[in-house]
Amino acid sequence: MTLRQLRQVASDLGVALYSRKSKEQLVAAIEERQDQETNEPSLQAIEAELEPAPRPQAETSVVFLPRDPQWAYVFWEISDADRAAAQAAGASQLCLRVADVTGLPGGSAHPHTLQEVIVDSHATEWYLPVPLSDRDYRVELGYRKGGSGGWMSLAFSSVARVPALHPSDQILDQFVPFSLESAPAPTPQAPVEPVGDTGLHERLYQSATSQWRRISRGSEAFHELEGAGLEGAELNASGIGIWASGRDSGIGGVAPRQRSFWLVADAELIVYGATDPSARLSIGGEDVPLSADGTFRVQVPFRDGKQLYPIEAVAADGEQKRNITLEFTRSTPEDNSNPAEKAASEWF
Repeated sequence: MTLRQLRQVASDLGVALYSRKSKEQLVAAIEERQDQETNEPSLQAIEAELEPAPRPQAETSVVFLPRDPQWAYVFWEISDADRAAAQAAGASQLCLRVADVTGLPGGSAHPHTLQEVIVDSHATEWYLPVPLSDRDYRVELGYRKGGSGGWMSLAFSSVARVPALHPSDQILDQFVPFSLESAPAPTPQAPVEPVGDTGLHERLYQSATSQWRRISRGSEAFHELEGAGLEGAELNASGIGIWASGRDSGIGGVAPRQRSFWLVADAELIVYGATDPSARLSIGGEDVPLSADGTFRVQVPFRDGKQLYPIEAVAADGEQKRNITLEFTRSTPEDNSNPAEKAASEWF
């Protein structure tokens, strides 16, 4: 009996100060009063006449809670009606399905990342191993049918993010550069944005051109001559010798004019595409990071010669693979350029 019901019985029996007594005190006072008045029904008789207290109806639900980067905790509740319907339909095993839903709209899942875990039919909680950290997952509760092997879904959990196993590689700090040799009160300069270049584009270019490297024309030939120790040769910016006619002499008594001029031009190659967000992508053996939706974009140098970019994607299970090879060729028939810092004065 509830405390309110006991107080009603105590009021009917005339128990003094019943509203100030605890449940145990009320029971003792009512029994004592009933012993004094034998005609009054006992507490057991009164409780037998009362209707059972209403119990809240259970609803089928499942909750997915990441515990750490490698384990998650799942607990659930199944209503009597759903359990009876599942048994009538031939349900044999209670299962949990873990689906990777990273970067996908609601209701979608990566098909090759679905994992099914058999749990005890009378259990209400379970610990699940997490396939990959730093991903979004959703758990489905259901029954596996015995004869037909079909699936009966009961409930879905909310999407939860499993934390990363390692600290984040993103650096959001901004630093103000200064020099100890400057004035005593230096003026702070504008914050410098962090540089995110890891040299991946240059390594990809070296991998793409390692088997095609040879003496070429244009700007690449100019760099190769510099590496051969010919940068000190007696050539000016336009490519003529220092003893060429017309450089140090005037014409017809007209005062010589001096000019400096410069030009730079180059090209870059953009390799982009998309694959499954949980896959591993490599270009020429170099791992390329994927965005949350599985897209990638790599900006690499596009210099003279032939460049070969073999692209391969491997699924998270390691069994499925897709690949494509891109080949590019560039040539520079003429190159009479020079940067601004190397612009030399020329006489006309």
